[in-house]
Amino acid sequence: MKPSVPKPEPESIDQLIANVIRPVVRGWQSYHVPSAEGMVKLDAMENPYLLPAELREQLAQRLAALELNRYPVPSYTALKAAICKGLGVPAGYDVLLGNGSDELITLLSVACAQPGRTILAPEPGFVMYGVSAKMAGLEYVGVPLRADLSLDLPAMLAAMEAHKPVITWLGYPNNPTGTLYEMADVLRIVEAAAPYGLVVVDEAYQPFAASTLMPALPQHNNLVLMRTVSKLGLAGIRLGYLSAAPALLRELDKVRPPYNVNVLTEAAALFVLEHLDVLQAQAARLRQARSALAAELAALDGVQVFPSAANFLLIRVPDADKVCASLLAHRVLVKNAGRMHVLLQNCLRITVSSDEENAMFLAALKTALREL
Repeated sequence: MKPSVPKPEPESIDQLIANVIRPVVRGWQSYHVPSAEGMVKLDAMENPYLLPAELREQLAQRLAALELNRYPVPSYTALKAAICKGLGVPAGYDVLLGNGSDELITLLSVACAQPGRTILAPEPGFVMYGVSAKMAGLEYVGVPLRADLSLDLPAMLAAMEAHKPVITWLGYPNNPTGTLYEMADVLRIVEAAAPYGLVVVDEAYQPFAASTLMPALPQHNNLVLMRTVSKLGLAGIRLGYLSAAPALLRELDKVRPPYNVNVLTEAAALFVLEHLDVLQAQAARLRQARSALAAELAALDGVQVFPSAANFLLIRVPDADKVCASLLAHRVLVKNAGRMHVLLQNCLRITVSSDEENAMFLAALKTALREL
C-alpha cells in the first residue's frame, strides 16, 4: 500500500486573498454610491428630465422588438454613424464605443500600459483617471490646480517634461470643479505631449459648455476626444464614445471587448439620437438654471460659488461636514467634495436640477447655514 499523504491544511480566506490579490487593490476602498431612495438626488450630475411620454412609448415599442437572445453585432455601424453625424465628429473620423466613459478610461490605460510608464492629470480631477492607471500597473502623477481651481499651465508642462506621460488627462470642463480651461492652454499641452504620449480631453459635460476640442482632432494625431451620453440625459444606458486619428482608433479598438455595448443600450441610443433636439433643449434649460442657481447661491452669506461650465456647481461653505449632514437630514443628497482634495476644503458639489429640486436644495441649504 502506498503511504497516505496528509492533506494540506486549507488556507484561511485572509491568506488566500493575500496570496492572489495585488497589494494595491487590497488597499483600495470600493467606489461607494450612497442610497438615494426618497432623496432629492443632487450628487451625480444627472439630467433630471425624462423623455416626453410620447417618445417613451415609442422607445418601449422599439425595445420590445429586439431579439434579446442574440449577441449584439460588434461593429455597431449604425450607432457609430449616428453619433458621428449628430454629435459633431469630424469628417473621415470614427468613434469607439464603451460601456460608459469608465470602460473607455480603463481601455486606454490597458492599451498604453508598459512597466515604468506614467499617466498624468490635473488635480482635483475625475478619480477614475488615477484608478485606471493603477489598475493597469502604471504610475500616476497628479498636478495641483491653482488655488482658484484654474489650470496651472507651467506646472503641467514641467511635470510632463519630467515624467513624459503616456497619457495626459484633461477634463474639459473639469469634474469636480466645473472649470473650463483655456483652449489655448489645452492645445499647448497637446503639442507638448506629442513626442511621447496622448492627451485625452474628457468632454463628458460638453452639452453644458460653450466650447469643444472636437474640431481640433484632425490637426493633432495625439489628441483623443472622449464623451458620454450620460450627462446629456441618458445616464441609465451607460454609453461612452471616443474619437481619434483613424490609425490610432484602430489600435485602441483591439483591446475593446467584442460585445461591450448591449442591444438595449444600442437601440435606446439610436432612438434618442433621432430626437436629439429634445435632449439639447433640456441641456439649454439646465444651462439657464445653472446661472440662476449660481446667482442665488452667491447672494448667501458665507457661500463662495466657483465658475462652472458643467451641469453642476462647486461651492465653498463655512463647514462642509455640518452643512452636508443638515442637507441629508432634510433629504437632500449632494457631494461632499471637501474630502476629495485639499484644494476643495469645505466644498460641496451640487447637480443643477429642475426648478423644483433647486428650490428644495436652496431652502435646505439656508436652514443648514442658519444652524452653523
